[in-house]
Amino acid sequence: VSNSSSISHFLLLPLADTRQLQLLHFFLFLGISLAALLGNGLIISAVACGHHLHTPMFFFQLNLTLTDLGCICTTVPKAMQNSLWDTRNISYEGCAAQVFFFLFFISAEYYLLTIMCYECYVSICKPLHYGTLLGSRACAHMAAAAWASAFLYVLLNIVNTFSLPLCHGNALGQFFCEIPQILKLSCSHSYFRELGLLAVSVCLGFACFVFIVFSYVQIFRAVLRIPSEQGRHKAFSTCLPHLAVVSLFVSTGIFTYLKPPSISSPSLDLTLSVLYSVVPPALNPLIYSLRNQELKDGLRKIIINIFQKE
Repeated sequence: VSNSSSISHFLLLPLADTRQLQLLHFFLFLGISLAALLGNGLIISAVACGHHLHTPMFFFQLNLTLTDLGCICTTVPKAMQNSLWDTRNISYEGCAAQVFFFLFFISAEYYLLTIMCYECYVSICKPLHYGTLLGSRACAHMAAAAWASAFLYVLLNIVNTFSLPLCHGNALGQFFCEIPQILKLSCSHSYFRELGLLAVSVCLGFACFVFIVFSYVQIFRAVLRIPSEQGRHKAFSTCLPHLAVVSLFVSTGIFTYLKPPSISSPSLDLTLSVLYSVVPPALNPLIYSLRNQELKDGLRKIIINIFQKE
């Protein structure tokens, strides 16, 4: 029985079988990654340079932008390299690093989206207490808690996963390394340990989901009580982009991992993995941050200042 110490590399799932489709996937991923880098980079520049954007909402958006960039930079470059050079290999260490960073950024993003839901709740349901509940120190503590929780969660998972013996080959059914695919290669019988980690993951994810649903129930109730149509429109415009991002993030992830086995196929699995790992980080700047008028004004000022200096 071979174990993980005898495996020097893993084989990733190819994006396509023919050379033409491989190059098409390379340019498609290149376009998506450049769009994500541009959109998220503009947000970082606007928030960092615009003093009027130094508010709790934009502080959390800045953190969310960093997680989006991390997700894209963790999975896409290796997929592009494999498509361009017609290879499938990823080293054992590279696979472990990819698992660590992707799970770290995706977990941090989920926690940050939960915190941003709380920010929406306070801004609409408790506007008079906004400055008290979301002071600079409180925001820093909440962001630090999100990043620290993600780190501890990932550390626990990666130590458990890469300590298991692997005896079912080294081919992964995914275009990037992730824990479920590696567990399929394991010949370990430590079911209680794996079930324990699964239970922790489900409890954390479900707790955040329940908090988000409960918060939005309170938000919609408060918005519908606003007498003026203009006030309701302004309140909805504040929270609906966040709800769209959360819905895209949660729905693609849930459908990827909880879809019925009867409808599973390699092409569908590959499409869903791209949808939940690549598309949300690329679309978040468009459907969330770049639709904000204050952010647009900040970007406009930066561009005007650049041209004036030239």
